[in-house]
Amino acid sequence: MNNHLLVIGASSDIAAATATRFATAGYRVSLASRNVNRLQDFANDLHIRTQQAVDLYELDIRDRESREQLLNALPELPSAVLCAVGYLGDQAEAQTELSAAETILETNYNAVCYMLNPFADQFEKRGSGSIIAISSVAGDRGRKSNYLYGSAKAGLSAYLSGLRNRLFAAGVHVLEVRPGFVRTKMTADMVLPEKLTASPEAVADKIYQAAVKKKDVIYVKSIWRLIMLVIRNLPEFIFKRTSL
Repeated sequence: MNNHLLVIGASSDIAAATATRFATAGYRVSLASRNVNRLQDFANDLHIRTQQAVDLYELDIRDRESREQLLNALPELPSAVLCAVGYLGDQAEAQTELSAAETILETNYNAVCYMLNPFADQFEKRGSGSIIAISSVAGDRGRKSNYLYGSAKAGLSAYLSGLRNRLFAAGVHVLEVRPGFVRTKMTADMVLPEKLTASPEAVADKIYQAAVKKKDVIYVKSIWRLIMLVIRNLPEFIFKRTSL
């Protein structure tokens, strides 16, 4: 089986860096995004730099027909699928506007599950494959600053855990990635603590190494594992008084 990575949500900085890391390691890369025209220059450059085939596919992950079209368009079942879809949204707006809440929840959880389910089935039948998904430290415990986004990511973490439990015996690897703060277009206007913040390239390298070693759950910066351990274990009577 040829090494072939499908990247879902390929327009993000983390997705681009990870596609580059895998292509550099010899993977053919397929990039799926809502607007592939924006990815054309990147795809051309990636092909020139790595000499690997780079294919582009239109995908609106929240649209059932679009998901089915992607599945039908792929010429082969990839060896690995990376879901880098993520939408932070606006917590304050989503508390009062149903459509804003729906967008956060659908994008970060439901649509991701709907997209990964067919690959899980096909990988299980084949007896090989890797499913990699970007979750978040926000899913470790609900906090008032982003609990809609965090709850969707918590649901994704539970989904991936269940997939891992189901698919292990079939030889299918399931990796969950919890990046913490990352310097991307989405966080460009935020002041981020340097020691807690990773670059997209650092995230990509961690993902690649974890995929090779078939790890289950990774925090990109190890300090996040300790931070979230403390937050998860704060007694509720203390936690509810915090401003996290």
